Amino acid sequence: MSRGEAPSWFGMAVFAALALVPLLAGEYWTEQLTRYLVFGMFALSLGLVWGQGGMLCFGQAMFFGLGGYLMALATTGMLGPLFASTYAGLALALLGAGAAAAAIGYFLFWGAGLSGAYLAVVTLAMAYIVEQAVRSSYWLGADNGLSGIPPLDFGLFSGHLVIEATAPRYYLILALLGLAYWLLVRLSTSPFGLVVAAIKGNPMRAAFLGHRILAVRLRVFVVGAALAGLAGALFVATDAFASPTLIGFGLSTEVLIWVALGGREMLLAALLGALAVRLLEGWLATYLGDYWLLGLGVVFMATVVLLPAGLIAAPLRHLAGRRDA
Repeated sequence: MSRGEAPSWFGMAVFAALALVPLLAGEYWTEQLTRYLVFGMFALSLGLVWGQGGMLCFGQAMFFGLGGYLMALATTGMLGPLFASTYAGLALALLGAGAAAAAIGYFLFWGAGLSGAYLAVVTLAMAYIVEQAVRSSYWLGADNGLSGIPPLDFGLFSGHLVIEATAPRYYLILALLGLAYWLLVRLSTSPFGLVVAAIKGNPMRAAFLGHRILAVRLRVFVVGAALAGLAGALFVATDAFASPTLIGFGLSTEVLIWVALGGREMLLAALLGALAVRLLEGWLATYLGDYWLLGLGVVFMATVVLLPAGLIAAPLRHLAGRRDA
């Protein structure tokens, strides 16, 4: 899909370094980085849709929040005893977010034929509408959200295997993130990935060669949404709380910044962009106080102007001997 992914040895080094965090950092930072890893998975989903597929979705948080709420509803028993398990919650998050993306994508791509800035504006409006709908739903907790969400429990039948301790939960999410990254990289080098790259580079030529552009874009959109839904489910299970902020404009904007700063055309750079920006936000808040958001905006604008490929992707491409066209 992309013009070049990070060297495989660098990816392995990154995940090896992340595996050392519980051994070197305290419980507080391990807990914080657990959430950041979930956001890294969320950034991967947008990196796939925007960076690899060329579709600027300004409402990616819709699918993140949908996965989170489905996980919350299932594991708290609000959907009935049949779905009151971690397995059902994760499955509903994946399938529900993917199904929602299929319906939305069919309308946007086939029905309206939207792309580019038009797609960004429409998905932004949809995210705002969905957020307001959730805020007005008392069944979903309205502005207060849903609390008391159980931790991940992978027990079978009457047994329980609760992943509640900080380090085991961190390693579980790190493993899932590594699996998601590996699958997306494999997808990018598959024949389907080459078709996605061709459509992004020259859709008219790809259509002339017989590729179904809308169908391919819809598949990428659905896969990205399903991954975002999984990330949302993991987030609410980690945070024990689901709120309307997981769905709307704010988080959709944040993930765009993460991916743009890291490098949208490189999956690992998008992932690391999420981790780096979350850490940077804490540092800016410490030293700039209420002006931390202004500082982040300055960093974002400087990156777009000076390093349009991304703060992380640009040096990685140089390291790998790849140059932007």
